[in-house]
Amino acid sequence: MDLGITGRAAIVTGGSKGIGRACVETLLSEGADVCAVSRDVWLLDDLVTSSAGHLVTASCDLTTVEGCDRAVQTCLDAFDQIDILINCAGSAGMGNVLEISANDVDRALLLKFHGYLRMAQRVAPSMAERGWGRIVNIAGSAGTSPTANNLPTSLANIAVHNLTRALSDELTPSGIQVNLVAPGLTLTDRAVTLFTDAARQQGRTPQELIDEVGTALPAGRPANPAEVARVACFLASDACSYVQASALYMDGGARRATP
Repeated sequence: MDLGITGRAAIVTGGSKGIGRACVETLLSEGADVCAVSRDVWLLDDLVTSSAGHLVTASCDLTTVEGCDRAVQTCLDAFDQIDILINCAGSAGMGNVLEISANDVDRALLLKFHGYLRMAQRVAPSMAERGWGRIVNIAGSAGTSPTANNLPTSLANIAVHNLTRALSDELTPSGIQVNLVAPGLTLTDRAVTLFTDAARQQGRTPQELIDEVGTALPAGRPANPAEVARVACFLASDACSYVQASALYMDGGARRATP
């Protein structure tokens, strides 16, 4: 399928690793011009080395207004326009509900919600000017699955769900579609690190734990970042022309609620 995004200019936050990096690589393979944003300079340098296509990078702290401004300006300076925003920056912390502090929740919201909101506010004018735009928010399925140990990340992710709805209501008349992808267990570097730490404490191998959790899912395995990226890039494409304010769950069938 031709996604119709050749020559489109995209910003991907959290673009140096995990799902964000996979989104950068997928967009480039489809002919888009991409600005990859991350705080990790050395990972961005590695991305430039390994990627083909039209790519620029911006090392920015998206918890700050200045960082968001710099990310958007880098894309405009390079490509003169912004057509696509994939918000993928940041992973919120964990902690038992009886032990976390208000600061733990604030830190989770600062990057995952405030950063997403600021970036959307800054790219919308460029998109509206040409009557075409795509904003895709990546917010894990923990947003609708709170537990005693994931409240900071759950709150940050459900806030992004609400943001997606609000942005869509406001921006759809301008030709801008706003949607969300909600991944479940995905084998990013961070997930593998968490499995490795847990396996060490239990005297097991990381693969044993990954297999155990994966086989408990209806899909029988975790996702890989490229699978999530392909769906995010479809939602960011010309081929996806009549989907607004939707949340697409990629959790291997774990979610029990319907719809």
